[in-house]
Amino acid sequence: MKKTFALSLALGAMFAAGAAFAAGNAAVDQQKFEENKAKKEWMSQGGEREEALTLKPDPKNGRDVYEVCSACHMPEGWGLTDGTFPQLAGQHRTVIIKQLADIRDGHRDNPTMYPFALPSEIGGTQAIADVSEYIAGLKMNPDNGIGKGDDLELGKKLYADNCVRCHGPNGEGDAAKFYPRIQAQHYEYLVRQYRWIKEGKRRNSNPEMVEQIKNFSDRDTLAVLDYVSRLKPPAELVAPAGWKNPDFQ
Repeated sequence: MKKTFALSLALGAMFAAGAAFAAGNAAVDQQKFEENKAKKEWMSQGGEREEALTLKPDPKNGRDVYEVCSACHMPEGWGLTDGTFPQLAGQHRTVIIKQLADIRDGHRDNPTMYPFALPSEIGGTQAIADVSEYIAGLKMNPDNGIGKGDDLELGKKLYADNCVRCHGPNGEGDAAKFYPRIQAQHYEYLVRQYRWIKEGKRRNSNPEMVEQIKNFSDRDTLAVLDYVSRLKPPAELVAPAGWKNPDFQ
């Protein structure tokens, strides 16, 4: 379908979602959601994350669910280079499942995305399993947003000293441990999320990372994230320049 149709569908979902939720049609326990909003919890126990990981994904439904997501994250899953929306393409399936489940149950604050992620809009736990599989299989942006490139030596050193243990030497992350792939992510998005993690606004952050970066200066932050934004994924994960997702043409 055309991207314009996906945008109309997504905007319609956003306005309908609030009413559906208020009417009790969403399959989210409101009391549990409100309780979780006050928690800072890296790895919540039980719930949709654990269930979705056990389900066999349906690629066709994953594509259909992603049509709603494509209005913001773009049909290719590349987001926007200005960092308004992150690149999702190529992200580990486990990480996508975790973040979707955390947004739905209140462990991660994302008011922009929340209405689109409701079960009443995209479906239940199976939908999380399906769309995560679809997104993980999308080829990554060959030209993501990067920083100024004026402090890369410091960024390289900070990354080696502080980030490699979890995110890997090339920003590849670790699917088994829910550590995200950060290579080729948009610089401005990295900066925003990094600051939210440091300030405690992203409540589902790994506490080890919060501790690791708590003494970083602004210069440190910008330098290391500029370096991260320039880390390149393996060639087989990257789309050719100008690629368009044929599923939405």
